[in-house]
Amino acid sequence: MNIKSTPISGLLVIQPSVFGDARGYFLETWQHQRYAAAGMADAFVQDNISFSRQGILRGLHFQNPRPQAKLVSVLQGEVFDVAVDLRRNSPTFGQWHGERLSAENKLQFFIPVGFAHGFQVLSETVLFHYKCTEYYAPADEQALRWDDPALNIQWPGANPQLSARDSQAPLLKDLDPSRLF
Repeated sequence: MNIKSTPISGLLVIQPSVFGDARGYFLETWQHQRYAAAGMADAFVQDNISFSRQGILRGLHFQNPRPQAKLVSVLQGEVFDVAVDLRRNSPTFGQWHGERLSAENKLQFFIPVGFAHGFQVLSETVLFHYKCTEYYAPADEQALRWDDPALNIQWPGANPQLSARDSQAPLLKDLDPSRLF
């Protein structure tokens, strides 16, 4: 397993060890002792899988109170995955980091508590996997505008398809500060 830090403290990119031969491959997607030693000691309580088609953009979402850290990966297809720092006392507050995650590269992206998260589907379809440290709480879920000019996220695809909620999400400057981290 290889762990890469990002320019934003706490965000990690994980390249699991892959053992392959002519039959296919095997990899561990989570092993508590190994990941804890790498700084991800969180207890995961819920796993989710979403299916989406090309051009779909999901996010930017976060949950507070009852915030979630997430370990995300792609089982089929490819996405551009983004985390935005919403920790008010962080020197990187309002900054984002993006990674291409795919079934081919097998990368995982660890997003700690305090971030909004979203992804845009680049392949024809995608199966996206989330490991979460807190149960989904719809009343606590928040959304941040995907195209907020203050964030200036460089999404790779033009004219993404959004849910009604995501298309009407507030800008960072309009979020209730008490709901940030």
